[in-house]
Amino acid sequence: MTHIPDLQWWREHSQGTLIDRLGIELLEVGPRRAVGTMPVAGNTQPAGLLHGGATAALGETLGSIAAWVHGGLDRHVVGLELGATHHRSAREGVVTGVATAIHLGRTTASYEIVVSDGDDRRISTVRLTCLILDPR
Repeated sequence: MTHIPDLQWWREHSQGTLIDRLGIELLEVGPRRAVGTMPVAGNTQPAGLLHGGATAALGETLGSIAAWVHGGLDRHVVGLELGATHHRSAREGVVTGVATAIHLGRTTASYEIVVSDGDDRRISTVRLTCLILDPR
């Protein structure tokens, strides 16, 4: 079984990255499921709505981290395909993403990431497939 670093390790290794800039906080990390939150404030488009790109970045972050744990931290994980459907908007508060594994293979891993608002209403559904590469 792959060792999964604790949440503090993930926080330290996220400093100065997009994860840090978007205010994403990891709450749970594993190969089959990853959970994190992101504030709406600071991640909006000019109309004051949560930016779809920020939502997609939350989804890709959670799925990629789960795929990295699945593949092994000694391997590299890159996004191969990302798609998002935005169902409703958010103007304030915090959104939560839950990445759930759809496929866990040797060289690919796919996740469905459901992003919900503080009232547990689905904001977006993100789908991510990652390529798991051996280190060079």
